[in-house]
This record gives sequence, C-alpha cells and structure tokens, in this order.
Amino acid sequence: MLSRSCFNLLNLDDYSVTDRARIPKLMNVPGIITDFGGGGGEGDEEKGEVSPGVKNGSRRIIVANQLPVKAFCKDEKEGKKWCFEWDRYALDTLILQLKDGLSPDLEIVYVGCLKADVELNDQEEVANFLWEKFRCVPTFLSLDLINKYYHGFCKHYLWPLFHYMLPLTSSHGVRFDRSNWLAYVSANKIFADKVYEVINPDDDYVWIQDYHLMVLPTMLRKKYSRIKVGFFLHSPFPSSEIYRTLPVRDEILRALLNCDLVGFQTFDYARHFLSCCSRMLGLDYQSKRGYIGIDYFGRTVTIKILPVGIHMGQIQNVMSLPDTAKKAKELKEKYEGKIVLLGIDDMDMFKGIGLKFLAMGHLLEQSPSLRGRVVLVQITNPPRSRGNDIREVEEEVKKIASEINMKYGKPGYEPIVCINGPVSTQDKIAHYVISECVVVNAVRDGMNLVPYEYTVSRQSNNNLDKALGPGFNGEQRKSMIVVSEFIGCSPSLSGAIRVNPWDIESVATGMTSGAMMNDREKELRHEKHYRYVSSHDVAYWARSFDQDLKRACEEHYHKRCWGIGLGLGFRVVALGPNFKKLSVAHIVSSYKLTNSRLILLDYDGTMLPEDKVDKAPSAEVISILNGLCSDPKNIVFIVSGRGRDTLSKWFSPCPELGLSAEHGYFTRWSKDSVWESRPVPADLDWKKVVLPIMKKYTEATDGSSIEQKESALVWHHLEADPDFGIWQAKELLDHLESVLANEPVVVKRGQHIVEVKPQDVSKGLVFQSLLASMQSKGKSPDFMLCIGDDRSDEDMFESIASNNSLPDNAEVFACTVGQKPSMAKYYLDDPAEVVKMLQGLSAASTAMQLPPKAAVHQVASVEDLSIVKNHASFV
Repeated sequence: MLSRSCFNLLNLDDYSVTDRARIPKLMNVPGIITDFGGGGGEGDEEKGEVSPGVKNGSRRIIVANQLPVKAFCKDEKEGKKWCFEWDRYALDTLILQLKDGLSPDLEIVYVGCLKADVELNDQEEVANFLWEKFRCVPTFLSLDLINKYYHGFCKHYLWPLFHYMLPLTSSHGVRFDRSNWLAYVSANKIFADKVYEVINPDDDYVWIQDYHLMVLPTMLRKKYSRIKVGFFLHSPFPSSEIYRTLPVRDEILRALLNCDLVGFQTFDYARHFLSCCSRMLGLDYQSKRGYIGIDYFGRTVTIKILPVGIHMGQIQNVMSLPDTAKKAKELKEKYEGKIVLLGIDDMDMFKGIGLKFLAMGHLLEQSPSLRGRVVLVQITNPPRSRGNDIREVEEEVKKIASEINMKYGKPGYEPIVCINGPVSTQDKIAHYVISECVVVNAVRDGMNLVPYEYTVSRQSNNNLDKALGPGFNGEQRKSMIVVSEFIGCSPSLSGAIRVNPWDIESVATGMTSGAMMNDREKELRHEKHYRYVSSHDVAYWARSFDQDLKRACEEHYHKRCWGIGLGLGFRVVALGPNFKKLSVAHIVSSYKLTNSRLILLDYDGTMLPEDKVDKAPSAEVISILNGLCSDPKNIVFIVSGRGRDTLSKWFSPCPELGLSAEHGYFTRWSKDSVWESRPVPADLDWKKVVLPIMKKYTEATDGSSIEQKESALVWHHLEADPDFGIWQAKELLDHLESVLANEPVVVKRGQHIVEVKPQDVSKGLVFQSLLASMQSKGKSPDFMLCIGDDRSDEDMFESIASNNSLPDNAEVFACTVGQKPSMAKYYLDDPAEVVKMLQGLSAASTAMQLPPKAAVHQVASVEDLSIVKNHASFV
C-alpha cells in the first residue's frame, strides 16, 4: 500500500485555483489537519499562514552566491560587534542595482553568502539583523564547504570549462572531483533551504544568478511544483563539444530546464545551450513571436537573450564627487603629453593581460614614433580564487611587463604601468576620464562591462570640466574601444575595433588605431556607443527579464502538475486541464459496454519504439492484434505512413486486420480484400523533380536516407547529426515548397522526416472514410480508439474532435504517445504502455467470448493486471 507521504508526488493536481484548500505552514491552534482536505491540493501550494516576514503580494527573491552588503567587525567594550552596509559603490553589484528596473513598491529579498566569516554563536543574531534591516537572508557555509564548492568546483573546474579550457592533463587545469561536485550540490541545498524559509510560492518570483547555483532550480521545483523561477547565466555557456565532457552534464541541463525562464548574455551562449539540450536530451526548441521556447514535459521553458547593462546613475554620481575630480586632475598632470591606453581586468587566466602586454611591446617595436608617447595603464583587480593557475598568470604578467619596460622605458617614461588592486571606484572612474582608449583583450568572457563604464565616464561632467581646466570638455564626449571578439559585450559595440586577442599583431594594430584615430571619428563612435549604453542599462535589463519571467509563468495555474524522477533527475510534468493519462481500467470498462468499435492504430513510435533496429512487429503485438480482430464487434486498422508491401508482409499473420498504407493512399479491410486507393490525380510526374533534390540533400547529409513509396517520397534524418539534420530538413522543406508551388502535392515535416505526398491524402481522411463506410452499413461506432505519436496522427485527432456524426453516447479515446501538446484528449507515456493497454482490451474481448465461469476468472485477471500496472507506475 502506498504511503500518504507519496500522495502529492504521485497524484495529479487537478483542483481549481479558486477553491483549493491550503494547509498552513504554521499551526496556531491545536488540532488535526484532515487528510487531503478540500480539493486534495499539493502540500506545497499553501497560502494561509506563511513564513515570518512574508507580506501579501508578489515579491522578488534574488538568489546569488554573495549578498550585496559589506560586513565588518568592530571591537567594543562588550566584545566584537558586526556592522553592515549596502555595497553601493562596487561597480559589479548587479543584484543590488537591478532593483532600479523594478517597481519601487516591490519588496526585494536577497539570499546569499556574506563576505565574512561569522562564528556559529553569532550567526542567528546576524541573520535576524540582516533580515530586519536589509531583507537579506545569509547562507552560512563552513570553510571546508566553501573551499570545495566555490574554489574547488566553481572556480577551478566549472569556470575554466565554461571558458573553453579542458583539463587535458593533471598539470593543465583541475579534473572533475566527485567530492567537490557533492559539495556544490550540498551548498545549493543550503541556498534552497534559505529560500524555503521566506518564500510565498503562490506569489513570489525567484531570480537565480549565475553558475554557482545551477542545480538550485531542481531543488526549488521539487518542493514547489508551480514555483516561479528564472535563472540568468552571467558567464559564457560553452559549445556542446566542450560541455558534453562534463560528467554531470545531464543533471545541470535538467536543473536549468526546471526554470521558467533562462537568460543568457548573447545569442551564441543561448545557441550552445539549445544545442546541448538537443544533442544530449533530444529536446527541440521553437521560436514564436520573438520568443524561444523548449517544451519540457509539458512546460515551456523560455530562453531569453539579454546583455547586462551598467548603472548609469551610480557612475555619474561618482563622477560628480570632489575626490574623483581631484584624482583625475592628478592623473592628467602625471600623464601630461602622453596618450593613455587603459586596461582594467581581474587577475584571471582568461583576461588576456599577458597577450595585451605583448601587443603593447609589438606596437612600440613597429612604431618608434610612439615610444615615449603611448602608455598602457593596467589596473588589475585581485583574483576571485586562488591556485597555481593564478600564480602562473601573475608571474607571466610581471615578467612580460618588466621586459617591455626595460627594453623601451627611459627616465620619466614607463610604457606599461601596472596598478595592483583593489582600487576605489573613484580611482577607476578617474582613469577612465583621462584615457584616450580602453583595451579589453579577454580570450573569453561572459560580458565585461568595462567598455560601458568607460563610455559613460567619457561623456563629460561639470565638476570634472572645472577641475581639469578649460578645453577638457572637448577631450571628453569622444572615446575609443579596442575589444576582443570573444566577449559578450562585443556584438553591442558596433563602433569598437574588434580584435582576435590571440593575434598579437592584430591587437597592436588596433591599439595604434585607437590611439591615433582623428577626433571626429572618435566622437561619432562615442555617440553611437553612448546611445546604446544609456538605453540598455541595468534597469532595462532587470525590467525586461522580470517582464518575461512573469509572462513565462502565466500558464502555471492553467495546467495540472506532478513531479517525477529522483534526485537531480526530478522534473515536473504539466498537462492541460483536459489532457489526462489514459487509464487501463477506464477504457476496459467502456470497451465492455459497447457493441460497435473502431480502433485505429499508428505503428512506428506507437506500437514500436523508434530506436528499435528491427521494425517488424513482435509475436506479442501480432497476438494482441489477432485478439482484438477476433472480436466481431471490432474493426481494427493499422494506419501508417509505410508502404503497402511492407505492411502486408509484416502483418500477414493477422488476416482480419485492416491496413491503411502511405497515410491512407492505399487501404484494405482484410488480408483477403483488395487494396483500394484514394481518388486523387494519378499523375506522379512531380517525383521526377523531387527525387534529384532529395538525393542532393542525402549526399550532403551523412546519416540521411530516402524512402520511395508508391505515392510519396520521404527524406529521413533520424540518424544524422541532430543539429545539422534539423537544419537540412528546414532547408529541404523550403526548397521543395518553392519548386512544387503549382503541383497538387503537400510538403510536410514530421518526426525526423520531410515528406512529399499528393493532396487530399491524410490520416484524418482515413478516419472519415472508415466512419462513413461503417455508418452506411448501419454500424455507427459507439466506441472509438485512435492512437498515434507524431504530426501525421494529429490529423486523425483533429478530425475526430471536429466530427459531429458520432452518436452522442459514443466513447471516444483519442490518445497520443508521449506528454506533448496534442489535439488528443489522452496520452500514454511510451509504446510499452500502448501495448499493455491493448493487451488489456484484447484480454477483455477474449473473456467476453468465453463460457461464464472462465469469463469470470479471465476478467479478474485483467483487473488484477490493471491494478498491478497502476501500482508500478506510481512507484
């Protein structure tokens, strides 16, 4: 017997939104909660009493690795005291800045780690203070967990992999370590527990930030099937060839698919993610009205491409500070008469600092006139992690800078000026203000906002104009950017000089152009960049993501949901209110009470798995079909796209079985009857045009093939490369539609096929023809079963749904195979379930034809089979 604790996981949530009963999170009176009270709702859809601090109305819960607060400890007489403040002036605190794009009345809750080690005894007090004063929920992780989760898995394994660096040897990168992966999962679980503490799942939206928390969506979805959750990846997403090397690739992909909205910085990153979903999980995507969506077990996961912006107001405020003007004046005097090129990067192996220095050396070597005039100022932020790779990069950068300075430097002139951070925001802005060109040379980077910050800093400011003297206003409102083509901001900077960071000569040429370009050209490029940066700031980014997250969640309460799968393989199945799983007990009961039955069955993908090499029907399938055909109340047809010779050969052991071949072009009622063809034009000259075209695509697409039928031609790409096969199928479809525009044929795409067939041939017309024939003989069916798995079968489902000639009391079962959008009312998961269901019907027919005593025993066996099957599907 199933335990009650399994109920909300195994049963459909089919109660209405308005009347479902809710179990309170907090009990304030003694008593017993009635089992499955009211509408039998899920335990995770509570509303009544919610967690402390939860207000009515929608909120945004922003979950990130770190909270946007600074923490410092003061020594007082009573002991140490923790103090906190918003980290407002850090240019990369996007999770704090994004609230500018949301409604001022909207409450925002932050969940993340503190940038401080708080002792266990102080954690509860600190957590309460942060909640009351900042609406922040800290996740306190142990040092050992941080080392394995953040430094071990995130920074030393996942970060390099997502930046296209594979650990080919033990000395070249860090290989996958299962203990670090388990630490990553454990840390994500701690974040999930903190979200549970504050969330109101009916109203709140959760927005998860970056690769540190990629399995968090699965944990939240497992707890609350209708949670509204979005995820934004700030780093690159690698191509499928790189990503597929990740041993836990499926777990991470499926976790991201448990979101409602997944955001990426560029189309390239989104394209790589979609390719991984297609190649590794077999999921296709569709683009509709500008939105990209992946259907995942009945839920549509929306993919959004939205580059992050900067906080314009924050930079402008810093530019207005007296300290910034003072610093800018000092720098202007220091580099008087020099052309300043600026680089600001983290100390990281992917920032290309060493390559930038080599390009500077090449510039000075090739352009002697620029020696003593051009200075590269490199501000290096502290590394975000530690390890041998960071030490190697630091040593390499120092060595290259030293060699170039020794070779080209002289008293009063240092070609490369290295400034080791951290430096204040005012210092960064001051350097932006006095620099003629900024050079961003990363070999791979998710976005990189340095060019945006530089552009805004060069827009001029009254305080700076006064401090820097007359004429400096003319020096501003112009800027030049040299940017790597491998970073996320590159596509949006149409006026920048794009370079390949690995091509030292190209980078040096770009730096020379940036330094020497005429002022008018710099002004025009600056204006173009400034228009984009000012209109696509962080507020725009947050507002756009939030709007699309709400749109992606609109259908939540229009579907029935339940969870399946264990651990990180968990996912939610979502079905329309009228789309339900076909119950064996229900259909067998209806089957027994009817006297004139029409049963239409597709074959490939319905009674036979698609991946099976031997396509001939098994002895079990033949036996079941013969059992159904032996009942005089039944008319049973296989309705397939295959040719009549193949079907005749395969189903020759079933003499009473009807066959409809090539989607209904040929039909016969039994083995002894003749084949009849549809009354369509017999001219098949169009084949002479189509066949050579298909042959060209077959030669160009490894793994594809052509199937020649009497009435149709089919191009198959099931065994081709998934992405290339889909691409070629779209091209072939367009090609054929254009050349066959005036021919009496239809060009259609199906599952891994492109088919050309005559007009007025479809499975829907097969149903109409068979129904009309039965009605003409006075045998209008009172039981109708139609099962199929692909687009061609949807014609049958649509025809059945729109038919008004069936008796009002007819039992109609239109059933698709697989959980997907369909015109059918019912579904079964796979061909194995279809065969078991047909086995139940066949057994019922056999039982009804037996003597009374034997029939009772046989019926009992059928019911036992259904009970066992249903129990097994629950477990």
